[in-house]
Amino acid sequence: MDAKVAVFGTLRFPPDQVSEILPHLWALVESTCEKDGCIAYDAAEDPFDSGLIRFSELWPNQGLLDKHLTAPHIAPWREEANKCGLIERQFTAFDISGSGSV
Repeated sequence: MDAKVAVFGTLRFPPDQVSEILPHLWALVESTCEKDGCIAYDAAEDPFDSGLIRFSELWPNQGLLDKHLTAPHIAPWREEANKCGLIERQFTAFDISGSGSV
């Protein structure tokens, strides 16, 4: 399946809350991969910036990404993220459907 949309983002938590958010992050990634139609959905703590979680996502189209953002598992994830002291959220989606090669 060809990717048409790439998403890159970060969430920042207080460093002492990372161990608390990780089980919820695992549930988010697992649900997204199983149910939302993504091609790849990866998240990991930055080893050089404690508390920073980096995301990279590949989606076959904007419609599936839009559905993901309103999927049933997103609201509980956001609630837990807020409980764990979410400080900052930054995500950018890119249209990568061009036919040119890199």
